Amino acid sequence: MNILVTGGAGYIGSHTVRALLGAGHQVVIVDNLSRGHKESIPTGVPFYEMDITDPALGEVLDTHKIDGIMHFAAHSQVGESMVNPSIYYENNVVGSYRLVETARKHGVNRLVFSSTAAVYGEPEVVPITEDSKWNPTNVYGRTKLMIEDMLRDYSKIYGFKFVALRYFNAAGADPSGEIGEDHTPETHLIPLIIDAALGKRDSITVFGTDYDTADGTCVRDYVHVNDLASAHILAMEYLYNGGESDVFNLGSGNGFSVNEIVAATKEVTGVDFRVDYGERRAGDPGTLIASSEKIHAKLGWTPVHSTVQEVIRDAWNWHQLHPKGY
Repeated sequence: MNILVTGGAGYIGSHTVRALLGAGHQVVIVDNLSRGHKESIPTGVPFYEMDITDPALGEVLDTHKIDGIMHFAAHSQVGESMVNPSIYYENNVVGSYRLVETARKHGVNRLVFSSTAAVYGEPEVVPITEDSKWNPTNVYGRTKLMIEDMLRDYSKIYGFKFVALRYFNAAGADPSGEIGEDHTPETHLIPLIIDAALGKRDSITVFGTDYDTADGTCVRDYVHVNDLASAHILAMEYLYNGGESDVFNLGSGNGFSVNEIVAATKEVTGVDFRVDYGERRAGDPGTLIASSEKIHAKLGWTPVHSTVQEVIRDAWNWHQLHPKGY
């Protein structure tokens, strides 16, 4: 297949690009590099530094005879979305609308969408299934749910086929050490803990020790970025072979507390670093664990790299090789 990857220079997008190439597909990348890294783009892959709202995107679709789009391009920082919502509605919602409209007008009717577990908010039942109540507690989650709603309308009315993949906690890096996680600012737990292990920060702060969990700290479901990449390929192949529009969770199905992640990082790195404890942060649910039974049953996806040890080991390898990022 000929696949257009928006946000293909970003964290999850860049790993999926390599997975697509490894599976024998032709890849074209569109990224405005506002948050992506040109250094992550493989040599020889067609790359267009442009926004997904650019009218010239239609020419890219035509020139490369695109069969389907994997849509990663988005702002994705929860805290930022609550203090600067305008860029989230503009970039995520308006941008996605313009992308989908351009695709539809140029006869490209398959899209795999990078969604999020943030559409669920504070879950009523754990593990979380795809039919759990939607109740996003932040602007980021609301923008992703709005895009899902738009895609459902486009599917029903125009026959535009999509799969939305709701990620839980993406983590890790390609074991080659060539690409990995590099956000500015960094807000994800494992890279922040690794920064403490590398001595780039004095300590790591654990927010909240009074949650209704085994050790009082938040529990999350971590899934290796390469497992996310393989799910995108399965989803696109499903659509290419005539599959109907659908939504799937992507998680390991296992929950680990912040304290457990800290301990595992100390074990993997062999570094003892200071841990501070602070008050809860507003809006942090106590436990988020995915049920990924639906995608396993329908597409055959099973995470194979998502043990905590492998996730941290691969992330540690990347950060050691690239202490300043790309």
